[in-house]
Amino acid sequence: MSADRATAPTSTPAKVRSALTRYRVMAWATGIGLLVLTYSLLRYLPGLHDLPAGESISRVLGPVHGTLYIVLLVTTFDLGTRVRWPWGRMLLTALAGTVPFLSFYAEHKNQRAVQERLAARPSAS
Repeated sequence: MSADRATAPTSTPAKVRSALTRYRVMAWATGIGLLVLTYSLLRYLPGLHDLPAGESISRVLGPVHGTLYIVLLVTTFDLGTRVRWPWGRMLLTALAGTVPFLSFYAEHKNQRAVQERLAARPSAS
């Protein structure tokens, strides 16, 4: 098996684009949720205990972010298997949803990489 064949996407371009769209939506939703959740946790820092609505935000958004993150893991795995990412890339992409702002960066890099791979793919499908 050639190296090109081993790294070629396993799905049709339309299915890869669909998986990419799902991943991008979840990366942004998870990233925004994490930013708001991080804001609500700032109340534990000295001098910031009076942030407005901090406790109620974290009480509601904590479980919501957790659910969004699990869906992000599923969409990352779906996209990664369709374009044959190495396990390390899938793991780093999944972990990006746990660091504020990093999911946006990972989404940008992954979107660009998948688009380039799709553009370089022969149009036989």
